[in-house]
Amino acid sequence: MRAVVCQNEHLQVREIADPVPQKGQVLLKVLRCGICGSDLHLRHHCDHMSALSLRVGLPGFPTSKDAIVFGHEFCGEILEHGKGSRRKLPVGTRVCAVPMLRRGQAIDLIGLSATSHGAYAERVVVQEPLMEAIPNGLSDDMAALTEPMAVALHAVRRSEVRKSDVAVVIGCGPVGLGVIAMLKARGVRTIIASDFSPGRRALAQQCGATVVINPAESSPFTSWAEFGHIGTMAGLLELGVSTREKLGMLPVPWWHTWRVAEKAGLAPKRPVIFECVGVPGVLRQLMDGAPLMSRIVVVGVCMQADTIEPAIGINKEIELRFVLGYSPLEYRDALHLLAEGKVNAGCLITGTVGLDGVEQAFAALGNPERHAKILIDPSRSGLAVL
Repeated sequence: MRAVVCQNEHLQVREIADPVPQKGQVLLKVLRCGICGSDLHLRHHCDHMSALSLRVGLPGFPTSKDAIVFGHEFCGEILEHGKGSRRKLPVGTRVCAVPMLRRGQAIDLIGLSATSHGAYAERVVVQEPLMEAIPNGLSDDMAALTEPMAVALHAVRRSEVRKSDVAVVIGCGPVGLGVIAMLKARGVRTIIASDFSPGRRALAQQCGATVVINPAESSPFTSWAEFGHIGTMAGLLELGVSTREKLGMLPVPWWHTWRVAEKAGLAPKRPVIFECVGVPGVLRQLMDGAPLMSRIVVVGVCMQADTIEPAIGINKEIELRFVLGYSPLEYRDALHLLAEGKVNAGCLITGTVGLDGVEQAFAALGNPERHAKILIDPSRSGLAVL
């Protein structure tokens, strides 16, 4: 079969052996596959990621010398079941699949492995229990967004953001746009999006942002007082003392009232900030600029060493949460949110290429004014990014 192979940082369309489904596995014809930011990064920094994976207990990650077929954001059509499969979904069914594959006692990451090729190819093997039939006639293009939208859904769920909270999304690339779409689907009423790119700010509005900010002109935290957030340590001290003074004037012990108020959720308001850039220095900037008691959810993957000042986080009582990936349930939920029209994510798709156009697409994704998410359609011919 034809596939795009990355080796020693070079992308090349090659003929490789057809994958064969083993026990409990299924062979798919690839219908669409998204180009992920992690693919762009791994092309040039695979060895760094391989070393990092060992530090977190994930052996077997490929190196730049390996012949890797990227592609973990995909949908496909069932061609063949491996021996021992349950065959609950017949041949011809369109499906999405969590990109993980059993290899003996290990779990391979499809498209991030030297042995489990991804979907920058005509066919791909998936684990049968991790497949989900595409419901409601959802298009191939939209079904291919299931994986990145599952990442966004996981980040939003882990944030524990409430509808009444102010959500601030820093960075409106594909990750940030997905987070905005999921926040909108969750019913969050105030979503502030910040990005230097006019094109990405426009996409953020299409995805559901209620306010868009150019950080070159203003800060996303300028309106902290308007939203009832506490912007200074002096403000927090004043709140504590004045609250104690007011409660002391009541005819009941002040501490009982304070405890009742806390149980009722009457705590100081704070924004939930999603860091979706992944560039050194951004996290420190957010901690410096954010209101007190902010919750910062780190979604962007920064691959370089970074520095923060713990004393700033302590004095401002800032909460940091780091997130990665999703569960099989979140993957299914993301697919059904897309199929039921509850998530507006179609605007992320800005181009489609065939296998021969993948290298051109990698270059085109460097222009934030033109592209957000480019899909691969292996049946398409030609080089143009359409």
